[in-house]
Parts: sequence; structure tokens; C-alpha cells
Amino acid sequence: MGVYDTRDISDDGARKVLRAAMEKSREINCKMNIAVVDAGTNLKTFFRMEGAWLGSTDISIKKAKTARYFDMPTGEIGKLSQPGGPLYNIEHSNGGLISFPGGVPLKDTNGNIVGAIGVSGSSVENDHAVAEAGAQALLS
Repeated sequence: MGVYDTRDISDDGARKVLRAAMEKSREINCKMNIAVVDAGTNLKTFFRMEGAWLGSTDISIKKAKTARYFDMPTGEIGKLSQPGGPLYNIEHSNGGLISFPGGVPLKDTNGNIVGAIGVSGSSVENDHAVAEAGAQALLS
């Protein structure tokens, strides 16, 4: 039997991702809910900016989990889950998924997926931009 090796985001890494996402959110003047999950989809860190929508709290966490469950951005899952698509109705699995942009897997400098970030509170384009900024911070 082989050894199962799981890489996970560190505490410092999660904070770095969160700070970068918060900075991008402020730069584009959006009030966001930002969730970071570890490789096992456990909530690692979360921040709700003052004035961010309450309903987006759950959405941000589900976006992060969805991105990690399938190791792809949530917007890509959305494309595959349209009527007639290969993943149609997938959003009803796993206790509820989010299949629109704003969730992005987090990779370490070696390309290993170590968690995911989910962002909600504005347009899906802004949500995705803030999530991407967080994800890119982990690579620097």
C-alpha cells in the first residue's frame, strides 16, 4: 500500500491569501466575504468586510469548497453544469455547491493544490478578480 501525501495551506499562507484578497477588494471598492479552506475543505480563515452582504457569507464558503472539491474555478464548473452539459445539476450535490465565478483553487509554488478561496459580495466578475488576487499571492 502506498503512502498518501496531502499538502495543505499553512496558517501564514492562508493569511497571505486573505490579505491579498482584502487589498484587491478595497482597490476595486467592493465589500466582500472571503473564505479560505484547506486541502480537506475545512474553513481555514474567513473575513466579512464591514457592510458586506450577510447572504454572501455562506456563498463565499461554498465557492471555496466547490473549487477544492473539483480542483477548478467555480466559473468553469458553471459552464459544465448548464442544461444538457456533462455536470448538469451538480450544484445539488455535496450539500450544495456554487457554480458561478468567485471560487479558485489555491496552489503552492510547486503546483500542488493546497486549498481554495471563495469570494462573494459583488458581481461574479469582481468576486473572481478578488479570488484570483488571493490565489496569486500564494505564488509570490
